[in-house]
Parts: sequence; structure tokens; C-alpha cells
Amino acid sequence: MSAYLIARIDVTDPEDYAAYAAQTVALAEKWGGRFLVKGGAQRVAEGEAPARHVIVEFPDRATAEAWYDSAEYQQILPIALRASRRDIVIVEGM
Repeated sequence: MSAYLIARIDVTDPEDYAAYAAQTVALAEKWGGRFLVKGGAQRVAEGEAPARHVIVEFPDRATAEAWYDSAEYQQILPIALRASRRDIVIVEGM
């Protein structure tokens, strides 16, 4: 069953964050991940929303979690943490 990493992001340092974002697609692809949403124009239909949303589809939850916990991702994660405020969840699909 597919799983999705869903990120709600407010970038606080665009230049620094760009160094992180430039590495995520290739890294996710190595784990079978596929970006479905990476930023893009949005309309807030209800409530409040951060400026950026990301959705990455993985083959299953175990793979998504293994990608997030991998040494390669953990190496670039500090860039994202210092250059943005974000909430990330990994959720199983239907």
C-alpha cells in the first residue's frame, strides 16, 4: 500500500533552503519516492496554510520511514530545520 510524506512548510531562509530542496528529489527517487507536489501555486480554501506544501509518494510506509531515517536524508535535514518551519507526517494511502 502506498504511503505519502506530507510536508507543510514556511521557508524562513530561501537561499539556504534551496540547497536542501535541490537534493531531495534524487534522494527520494533512490528509495522509490515520487514527488507529487513540490511547492506550486495554491488556494487556501479553508483555515490557514503555510506557503509551501510537498507530497511524496513511496511504495509503502516502511520505505517512506526508512528514507526519512536514512543517513543520506539525515545529513541534509539540518539545512531544512534551520531554513524553515515545518510539519511533516507519513501517512498510509488507501
